[in-house]
Amino acid sequence: MNIITGKVWKFGDNIDTDLIIAARYLTTSDPHELAKHVMEDADPEFAKKMNPGDIIVAGENFGCGSSREHAPIALKAAGVAAVVAKSFARIFYRNAFNMGLPIFELKDSDKINEGDLISIDMDKGIIKDVNKNIEYKFSPIPPFMQELLACGGLINYAKAEMLKKGE
Repeated sequence: MNIITGKVWKFGDNIDTDLIIAARYLTTSDPHELAKHVMEDADPEFAKKMNPGDIIVAGENFGCGSSREHAPIALKAAGVAAVVAKSFARIFYRNAFNMGLPIFELKDSDKINEGDLISIDMDKGIIKDVNKNIEYKFSPIPPFMQELLACGGLINYAKAEMLKKGE
């Protein structure tokens, strides 16, 4: 059973990749360095306030803007367990899975409040707001995408596949 549980940090619509990790920090690809500055321009204290395993819940078009892979890398390295949003920019959606960051589209994301504890059942396609005892349905992630997440991203998945084939 693939379940993610964590405390919610709430953000609005159109959170672009520059808000996730500002361009001024792109002089490095070190995930731990990027993690120190994640969401800094949206909430300057976010990296200090959040705890590993916390979940971001946002509105529409999360991850819009440039196609930088640094955005999902920074979120994952900071310990963000998942991102739930009404919708994602397509390039961010793909980059998130490639980097092993679980993301979930939920049209009712606005009904979840900051500080709530939520539980995400990836297999059943259910997000439960534990505080309100309300369940929301989303389209479950296809098995192949779940394999990418389980391996920690596309590179690790490819390495595992090559090992299986003896390459």
